[in-house]
Amino acid sequence: MTHPLDLPAAEVTIPLRVVTGNPELALDVVGETARPGALDAPVRWAHVSELGDPAPYLLGAELLLTAGVNLPSDSRDVDRYVRRLAESGITALGFGITPSVHETLPEPLRRSCARHGLPLLVVPVRTPFLAISRAVSVALTEAGQREQRRISAAREALTRAAGDGLGELAGALAARLGGWVAMVGADDVAAAAHDAPSPLPEEVRELLATLRAGTGIRSATTELATGGYVVAQPVYPQATASHLVVCGRDSRFDGADRAILAVGAALLGLVGRSGSDTAALGAAATGLLLGQAAPDAVAATLAGTDRPRLVAGIAHRRGPDEVALRYDWLRARLDTPLVQVLPGPRFLAIVDDGPGRAGLEELREHGWLAVRGSAVAAGRLPAAVAEAGALLDRARVLGRPVLAGDGPAGFDAVLDPGAARAFAERALAPLAELDRAQGRELVVTLRTWLACHGGWDRAAAGLGVHRNSVRHRIGQIERVLGVDLADPEVRMRLWFALRWVG
Repeated sequence: MTHPLDLPAAEVTIPLRVVTGNPELALDVVGETARPGALDAPVRWAHVSELGDPAPYLLGAELLLTAGVNLPSDSRDVDRYVRRLAESGITALGFGITPSVHETLPEPLRRSCARHGLPLLVVPVRTPFLAISRAVSVALTEAGQREQRRISAAREALTRAAGDGLGELAGALAARLGGWVAMVGADDVAAAAHDAPSPLPEEVRELLATLRAGTGIRSATTELATGGYVVAQPVYPQATASHLVVCGRDSRFDGADRAILAVGAALLGLVGRSGSDTAALGAAATGLLLGQAAPDAVAATLAGTDRPRLVAGIAHRRGPDEVALRYDWLRARLDTPLVQVLPGPRFLAIVDDGPGRAGLEELREHGWLAVRGSAVAAGRLPAAVAEAGALLDRARVLGRPVLAGDGPAGFDAVLDPGAARAFAERALAPLAELDRAQGRELVVTLRTWLACHGGWDRAAAGLGVHRNSVRHRIGQIERVLGVDLADPEVRMRLWFALRWVG
């Protein structure tokens, strides 16, 4: 089974010198056509073609083999043939000496390859093209296996290093890639680094800005004016994460290097996230226990804003599976460590802005019916639980997620929160007192019944009781409050009272 971070087969290449250096093939490199570094160029495949213009059918990095069956006789046409091959990006041209076609290497072909810098190999009569293709195939397979072993070893080493924190992980990644490594935030300040230049070169900062402007899981590379190469990509698990990992070294990065970098990016993101979460939660808990921090200030610090929101969820249909029930799953989807999973099942989470409608729909697909409340002052989060409960009631009736503000625009702005809460507490006090003293569950019954628009069967199903029990409780509520619930004005006032009080 192939690991998702393994090197794709199409990216495996071998240097041309592996082919030219194979004694069984006895290939002769025409010296004037091979510029410095030509034998280090990558070969992805060996392909035979006798087309007059094979360029449109080439991908690049091929070793193209031909016996010159359709090689033009005119020097200008030969030059055009070679130029087209060079522009297509092939690594080298292998010309097979075939007595019935060409007994020697055509001189126009030699001159054109030298002019365009296309390495030319002479294939002797005794070496069939099939032998070259087979040799390249075997070499590619062996190279791929070596790269896979290298990636696997790097994955294990990086995973071990992750247990010792960001610094050790950055050092291990730098060692595996043979260069320097830095994980930087939105301001290009390093959160972890190993041998990285400080400050980062201007080309690197421009590269990071370009990378942040993109979308999805992506990477980018650049060549430094002072020499060397740099590759960068976002840390996981979020492709839009503010932190990026960047690595630089003297030589280019191949497919295996990028696969190793992807492993390092994933681990840097996870270790960095868990480390910052733990540090923030630990500091907040310590401050609260020692009386050195006010609860509203702590809430603002942990939520990342002074006006956080509450996200609440309940089981939808068959409910969440074992994975979606876990804290870490919800923590990743909601992007906050402030998640409380409760029996029912249900959950509450404090978020900075929280998921939008698409995010809530994703939760519903995994068995959670969720709502997102209004932004409130951090110190008023306890009071926001009442709003979340009312939103959940609406969500149950509608069968879909609900965001605060879905109703009439600006309605809450015309009300004084203190006055509304005082009214709600007075209106519902008789029911709340009976619930506390006798465990009658009248408040929750009223909330559910109103949310179901007075539907007896739906309210009974929501409460898990018989419809006659609902009728009995509603009768009690009317007598205790001295109201007629057939009056829509009464139902409206009680509904908002239920929304304004926890």
